[in-house]
Amino acid sequence: MANLKEIRTRISSVSSTMQITSAMKMVSAAKLRKAQDSITNFKPYAEKLQSVLSDLSGNQTEEIIYAKIREEKKILIVVVSSNKGLCGAFNANVAKKAMTIADENKSSTIEYAAIGKKAADFLKYKGADITKSYNEIYEDLSFDNSASIAEEIMKSFVTGEYDKIYLVYNSFKNAASQIIMAEQYLPIIANNDLLQINHDYIFEPNKQQILNHVIPIALKTQVYKAIIDSFASEHGARMTAMHKATDNANELVKELTLTYNKARQAAITNEILEIVGGAEALNN
Repeated sequence: MANLKEIRTRISSVSSTMQITSAMKMVSAAKLRKAQDSITNFKPYAEKLQSVLSDLSGNQTEEIIYAKIREEKKILIVVVSSNKGLCGAFNANVAKKAMTIADENKSSTIEYAAIGKKAADFLKYKGADITKSYNEIYEDLSFDNSASIAEEIMKSFVTGEYDKIYLVYNSFKNAASQIIMAEQYLPIIANNDLLQINHDYIFEPNKQQILNHVIPIALKTQVYKAIIDSFASEHGARMTAMHKATDNANELVKELTLTYNKARQAAITNEILEIVGGAEALNN
């Protein structure tokens, strides 16, 4: 059994760790509320815009530069993660999903773009080719800053640098659950099932001009939604991870305290026995 000093040191160390994890849990909970409000308010708009865009571009894909289908020689996978860790398997899961997509497209050249440092580190460790990194986005997360990232990605498709682009990120479900999303970002997947489209749109000045204006906005919106979705998921995952860590630390402190009390009791008993034995020796 470890001596009393070693046990006291461990109890002190675990208690200090528990204070840190508890504080991190509260910080993440506060940030989660704000991030959750942002994605909850923005998601319906983004999804409706994407739906309308898909309907509008249904039978005009040949006229839309962002819907051009080419031979898939080179594919870009955009991975959205976080810049910080201590959030369980949050970053590893999204990186693994990206690598699964790469495995499904082995006949193509695969490159990665990382929004967030942790997934980039994981992919580099696995030997992946990271061509673009956008870690600074979380320093000032806004639609305008994410739009500049989207514009660069969109340009790489239009110029023919990449023939297909995927967007992989964690979608926020609740504080304890995130859903890994893997979406085809470009070329646009149009809704060609015109029989199911009952919308009667009136176009002014004309459909093509509207598409040329709306599509870039929709694509920028899609990237922003993915980032704030991942941002909310990150804080939910970290809050859950820190909650579990705090509970584990609390249980460990209880076990160590019990061990300490048993060791202390044994030490006192031994001292009493030594005293009694010494007294008997003197009497004899």
